[in-house]
Amino acid sequence: MSHTRKHRLLCNILGAGLALTLPLTALADYPEKPITLIVPWAAGGGTDATARTIAAAMEEELGQTVNVVNRTGGSGVVGHTAMAMARPDGYTLGLITGEINMMHWQGLTQLTYQDYTPIAQINYDYAGIQVAADGPFDSVQALVDKVKSEPARTYTASGTGQGGVWHLAFAGFLLDQGMEADRVSWIPSQGAAPAMTEMAAGSIDIVPSSVPEGRSMIDAGKAKSLAIMAPERLETFPDVPTLKEAIGSDYTIGEWRGIAGPKGMDPAVVDKLTSAIKAAYESDTYQSFMAKQGFGTEWRAGDDFGQFMAEQDARFGKIVEQVGLAK
Repeated sequence: MSHTRKHRLLCNILGAGLALTLPLTALADYPEKPITLIVPWAAGGGTDATARTIAAAMEEELGQTVNVVNRTGGSGVVGHTAMAMARPDGYTLGLITGEINMMHWQGLTQLTYQDYTPIAQINYDYAGIQVAADGPFDSVQALVDKVKSEPARTYTASGTGQGGVWHLAFAGFLLDQGMEADRVSWIPSQGAAPAMTEMAAGSIDIVPSSVPEGRSMIDAGKAKSLAIMAPERLETFPDVPTLKEAIGSDYTIGEWRGIAGPKGMDPAVVDKLTSAIKAAYESDTYQSFMAKQGFGTEWRAGDDFGQFMAEQDARFGKIVEQVGLAK
């Protein structure tokens, strides 16, 4: 073999070896720069609070800044689209929410849970029924009676966009009580926080968000929670009865939140993120904050999270159809 051919062969072998080691080196260094965590809802709400807390705990595990960016609009479509359209390099993630199981059924987007890389579910919160402290409702039974007796659309409710989780949760509750799904007018909002503010100001009658999202207004004496749509009471809100206790209804429903990335992420990067998020989830930073606020913690990773999303997708598809929003 000539010296030139030997030289070329050696270069080819070295080149192939270098090509094999580069991804491993890059992975070993991941993350080398700050990570963006997209939140599809407004600052101040439950999703935003959950995102900022897990982001702080993730920073401790990954050694990089995790920047939370609120991308609101379109009943969650804007933020969820930004997550799905990002480069699948692990540097843009999103706090995906249960709305991904609802939006496509309503013709708002073609995106489904299958357009993401499921990394980890970190939260589940049941819907509550919040009203103004000085409003006309003293109990769930009083609310049901008044809504039934007054003309349709006399009362208003808000807490998310049209067809969002709290809208569907409340519409399902009305159906459960033998009323039309739209008997209460739904006022779209960018999240529970602005809706609670509007309710305290007297512009809205009901906010069927999670109870923790109403905590600040409840603590300030401007709002009260009549019931929670859960199998049992929350430890952090022991005085709030379940629907079963309040009016004998077995209806339960809630919102989930998790971390996902665009479809097509490197499995090794996903594994590294999963480990970091699991440690962040179990950290005192996250667990103590969630317990203090009353937010529910629930863990599923990878395929288990993906299967959960598939099951929720089927359930909410039926509710969207019952409510009359299917397209």
